[in-house]
Amino acid sequence: MEWLRRHYRCGIILSEQYCATGEVPDAIGWKGQCRSVVVECKVSRADFLADGKKEFRLRPELGLGCERFYMAPAGIIKHEELPKEWGLLEYSRREVVLSVKPPRKDLRTPAGMMKEMNLLLASLRRVEVRIEPQSITDFLKWKNRMLEYNGGSLPEGLLSDASETNPHLVLNRDEVS
Repeated sequence: MEWLRRHYRCGIILSEQYCATGEVPDAIGWKGQCRSVVVECKVSRADFLADGKKEFRLRPELGLGCERFYMAPAGIIKHEELPKEWGLLEYSRREVVLSVKPPRKDLRTPAGMMKEMNLLLASLRRVEVRIEPQSITDFLKWKNRMLEYNGGSLPEGLLSDASETNPHLVLNRDEVS
């Protein structure tokens, strides 16, 4: 989801990923210090009202995301109907507008963190299955061996770890400015 990448500066974004957690966010992104942002997209008022009946909406401590947003066509969701501490993104004429900004508060609980880890691990496993017969670890080891073999140069098309910097993620507190 482009809004998460461009306007919210998330470096890792997944959309509609299924796993054992029960919650399948339309989009979830992570930015520096592992701060997660969930966006639930609703196309109609009925869709929004049905979402409110899900277990992780009735018990927000089970939900994913440090920050949570609904996204809907302008006028579908009334501001006063939003769950406590949720934001609202409205779109009209191909433009997304931040209509209600959520407070800068971490809504993710330890249970939510475990569910996010499950989601990430399930997604990594899907990637690993796609690059078989190699595992992710084998691929990365191969990349390092190629670097050694070529005297410090990687084959064309592969980037060094230093070149793969992601401006949206902060790896440690020393890098925070």
